[in-house]
Amino acid sequence: MAAARAMLDDIHEALPTHSDDNNTYVLGNIKEHNIVIACLPEAQYGTNSAANMVGIGGGVPNKADVRLGDIVVGTRVTQYDLGKTVGVGMLERRGVPRFPHQLLGTAVSTLRSIHELQPSRVPSILQQKLGERTEYSRPSLLDRLFEATYNHKAPMASCDKCDQSKLVQQRRRISNDTVIHYGAIASGNQVMKCGITRDNVAQELDVICFEMETAGLMDILPCLPIRGICDYSDSHKSKEWQRYAAATAAVYARELLEELPVAEAHLRVARMPSSYQCSHEHRQRLLDSLRFEQIDSRKSTIKTAHSKTCRWLISHPSYQAWLDPGEITQHHEFCGSVASPELANRQL
Repeated sequence: MAAARAMLDDIHEALPTHSDDNNTYVLGNIKEHNIVIACLPEAQYGTNSAANMVGIGGGVPNKADVRLGDIVVGTRVTQYDLGKTVGVGMLERRGVPRFPHQLLGTAVSTLRSIHELQPSRVPSILQQKLGERTEYSRPSLLDRLFEATYNHKAPMASCDKCDQSKLVQQRRRISNDTVIHYGAIASGNQVMKCGITRDNVAQELDVICFEMETAGLMDILPCLPIRGICDYSDSHKSKEWQRYAAATAAVYARELLEELPVAEAHLRVARMPSSYQCSHEHRQRLLDSLRFEQIDSRKSTIKTAHSKTCRWLISHPSYQAWLDPGEITQHHEFCGSVASPELANRQL
């Protein structure tokens, strides 16, 4: 949270919070954008509660050449540990891919096009905002990647005690500047600490990063996951890279916000009628009303969806427009799907 807070131009006065809300909030602004930084209570994380959009993650060392300290911007998020066990060590995954909101996706495309013509401003902003905080500078610790089959030996020791002959020879980079990657992210309820499982899941879902927060947030709020890479999603984890990784992710978020149209972003909030805001209790009552006695048995009989099923719907302009809070007064939260009577259920 400290790295994100350092990105603010100004910090605003705190507002009262609900008695049941244990989250921590920091209010401020970046340029003309009003910003709310939300953080879960210490030692709480996962997809079962609210989550941060910006933070740290574990990289996947594949053809994307993700390294420690790099940034991964999620173009798609899938909950990789959601499904049912169908055999010993076999999980039938049922996580539905989530995509960032169109407004954020447009800002990302704009920033990517800028970076094709000129370098990212991540190093300069990092120096400007956190240059005097040495704990957020790039670690002197070597960027070491071990073979997927080789596990960390001593739980509390550094990787200096590990077998250095098991190191993977990575391609030498011209500079240590942070590289920005755009790709799919796997989100789950547990830390990924196995190199073999990492590689298997990454190949199956075509992801380049693992983390523990975004899937839960994207169920209720379209967002853009931005992750600074602090480890390789294996047993060789170290906190040495966490602060620097968090800082690089926060810096990218600031650079992105500078490309997000202010008027359009504010308009989305201003048009949201208070009558459409739903309390947590009311939302839970609505969900409870959908339950029936055979709900669990019915769920267990549903077959696994074919690859890319319904992805066309999630990315369809009409569906994206329906998600936009600024359009609620036009459709009143109803979204229609047209089909012949005998195909209606199957289409849905």
